[in-house]
Amino acid sequence: MKNKSHTLFCIRFFYIVFIIFIGFVTSIHTIFAAANMPRLVDDAELLSDAEKTQLLYKLDEISERQQTDIVVVTVPSLRGVSSVKYADDFYDYYDYGFGDEKDGILFIISMEERDWYISTTGYAITAVTDAGMKYMSEQFLNDLSEGNYAEAFTIFADLCDDFITQAKAGKPYDVDNMPKEPFWFIGNFLICFGIGFIISLIVTGIMKSKLKTIRPQSAADIYVKNGSMNITKNSDLFLYSHIDRRKKPENNSSGSHSGGSNTHTSSSGRTHGGSGGKF
Repeated sequence: MKNKSHTLFCIRFFYIVFIIFIGFVTSIHTIFAAANMPRLVDDAELLSDAEKTQLLYKLDEISERQQTDIVVVTVPSLRGVSSVKYADDFYDYYDYGFGDEKDGILFIISMEERDWYISTTGYAITAVTDAGMKYMSEQFLNDLSEGNYAEAFTIFADLCDDFITQAKAGKPYDVDNMPKEPFWFIGNFLICFGIGFIISLIVTGIMKSKLKTIRPQSAADIYVKNGSMNITKNSDLFLYSHIDRRKKPENNSSGSHSGGSNTHTSSSGRTHGGSGGKF
């Protein structure tokens, strides 16, 4: 009877411990879930409240629709760490990314070092190649350098959306397949060129009207006084020669350029692509 009571006590004890353990694990999971960082972390305080709200909404919408995290981070300083390590570790530590491969893209800038870096993970390595990141930077670097941070981050987010969509269509943007300039850009260029051309015609016309009216003469002897020149000897003098050399085009049998993404391994052991520079 005593052994039976002891066994029953042990079963109840372990059952209680198990319930407590499950509750503890659930609480820990809840705490870490609540501690997950948002997709916009403005530690350098570069954006207004309105800009933060608008940008975060865009990042969340694109991320959920594409199932690829799009993250923007600003920091006052990298604290002696390279932008590559900082970006990769930030992404890994705060557990960004969708799916088993943790698909996502993180864009970080540091104000002290004036560094920017884009870290790609999972499917984003395929969607945003090295050539793609170079193209991206050409679109947002001017705004970034001039302090138009909200505009630069918005351009980055929209480009990520476009690049992921293109990759899912089966042909990621790469060396020989980059986005075409939008129609509005070409249209604005032509309009500006036309206005400038018309203004230049008006200005040169005004300047020409102020010049003295001189008629060109077909023969030079009209400018020479009669009897003032007497030629006693003439000869031909060779002044110079010009040889135009052109390099023969090299035969490139491959007919293609290397593309794709270079990758590396972060301190957590995860594979990342990436590219960066100064602004």
